[in-house]
Amino acid sequence: MQQPPTAAPRTGKVIATLALAGIAAAVMQTLVTPLLADLPNILHTSHSNSAWVVTATLLVAGVCVPISGRLGDMLGKRRMLLACCIPLIIGSVVCALAGGVVQMVIGRGLQGVGMGMIPLGIALLRDILPAEKLSSSIALVSASMGIGGGIGLPLSAAVAQYTSWRFLFWGSAALAGCVAVMIVAFIPEVPAAAKGQRFDVIGALGLAAGLVSLLLFVSKGADWGWGSATTLGLIATAVVVLAAWGWFEWRTTDPLVDLRTTVRPRVLLTNLASVSIGFGMYASMLVIPQLLQFPAATGYGLGQSMLAAGMWMLPGGLMMMAVSPLGGKLTNLHGPKLTLVCGALVLAAGYGVALLFSGTAVGLMAAVMVINSGVALAYGAMPALIMSAVPLAETGAANGFNALMRSLGTSVGAAVVGVVLARMTTTAGGFTFTSEAGFRTGLLMGGGFALLSGAIAALIPALRPQQLELRDQSGPATETAPTSVSKGRGA
Repeated sequence: MQQPPTAAPRTGKVIATLALAGIAAAVMQTLVTPLLADLPNILHTSHSNSAWVVTATLLVAGVCVPISGRLGDMLGKRRMLLACCIPLIIGSVVCALAGGVVQMVIGRGLQGVGMGMIPLGIALLRDILPAEKLSSSIALVSASMGIGGGIGLPLSAAVAQYTSWRFLFWGSAALAGCVAVMIVAFIPEVPAAAKGQRFDVIGALGLAAGLVSLLLFVSKGADWGWGSATTLGLIATAVVVLAAWGWFEWRTTDPLVDLRTTVRPRVLLTNLASVSIGFGMYASMLVIPQLLQFPAATGYGLGQSMLAAGMWMLPGGLMMMAVSPLGGKLTNLHGPKLTLVCGALVLAAGYGVALLFSGTAVGLMAAVMVINSGVALAYGAMPALIMSAVPLAETGAANGFNALMRSLGTSVGAAVVGVVLARMTTTAGGFTFTSEAGFRTGLLMGGGFALLSGAIAALIPALRPQQLELRDQSGPATETAPTSVSKGRGA
C-alpha cells in the first residue's frame, strides 16, 4: 500500500492551513447575511435582484466544486488550492468596490469559484499526513465550514453594524490572501494521482448545465412560482440534461465523476446521507436566527438584534471546533460509519432541545450547540467514508461530489423550509408574519431529516478490519460486508 509522505515536522501547520482555508470559504458564504435586508438600498435595486447576491455564489459553487476536485486529481491538489484563492481574492475586491448589483453578483460568483477549497483540502490530507493523524485531521478540516459559519456570522454582523459594509469584503480578501501565503509556505507538493488523464470537457459542461437548472429550480422556484413555465422548464431541463450526462459519464474514459464508484453502496449511501444531513443542518440556520430576532410582542420571538443573535449562536461554532477532534477519535476506534450515525442522532437531539426550549435565548443557544456537535461528527465522518472506498486518483473528485451532495441538501432545505415559513403565517396589526407553528414545523422537518440521515447511514456496508485504512491507488475494496468484525472497526 502506498503510504503518504512523512511530514511530521509540518503536520500542525498543514492542518492549520487547510482548516483556515475551509473557514475562509465558509466565511465567504455567511458574509452577506447581515446585509440581506439592506442590500436593495445599498445596491439601488429591487429585493428580487438583490437575492442574486446569494444565488450567484450557490450556483457557481455547485458547478465548480466537483470540477475543482477533478482538476486537483489531475494537476495537483496544492496547485488547485492556490488557484481557488485567486477568485476568492478578486471576487472580494470586486464586491468591496461594487457600486451596483451587477458588480456585486459578479464578485459573489467569483467567490463561488473558490469554494472547492474544502473538498480539495480534505482530499489532500490523505496524500500528505501519516495514518495516525488522518481521522482527526479530516474531522477538523471538514468541520471548518461550520466553524467559519458560526464565527463569521457574529463577526460580519459587528463589522456591518459599526463600520462600512465594504470592510467585510476587504477583510475577506485579506483572509484569502493569508490562506494563499500559508499554502505556499506550509503545503508540500505532492504528485498528481491522475496525472496524464484527459479532462472531461463534455462532462463538465453537461454537469454545469444540469446543476444550474436544478439549483435555479430549487432556489428561485418559490419566487417565480412552482407552477410557472420557467420553473417547470428548469426542472425538466435538469432531469433531461443530468440523465444524458449520467449516460455519457458511464461510457466515457476518464470521466469527470466516475459513476461506477459513486454507485458502490458505501459511496452511494454516504452521499444520500449527506443530502439529508445538509437539509437537517440548514433548517436550524433558517429557523433559529429568526426566532431570536422576531419581535417579543409576537409572544414567541425573542427580540434580539442581528449582532446579539449572532453572539447567541457563536458557541455553536466553537462547539464544532471542540467536538471535531472527538469525532476523529471515535472514527479511529469504531470506524466512520458509527461516527456518522452518532452525528445524525446528536443533530436530531439538538432539534428536540430547540422544540422544548425555544422560548429562551439560552435554550436556543443550547440547541445550536447540540446541533453543531452533531454536524461536526457527521461532517468529519463523511469524507472518511468516501475516501475509504475510492482510489487515490479519484479522492479530489469524489470529495467534490460529496460536497455537492451536502450543498444540494442545504439548497433543498432552504427552499422547502422557506416555503413552510412563508405559507404558515399569522396576521396581527395589519402585518403578516411567520407563525409559531411555522417555526416549529421547520424544526420538526430538520429533526426528521437528521433521523433519516441516521437511518441511511446505518445501512452503509461495513468493511473488513484490514480494509478500513484509506485506500491507495489500487482502488477501493469489495463492498461485501464481513461475516465477523472485531471491536466494531468494520463500520
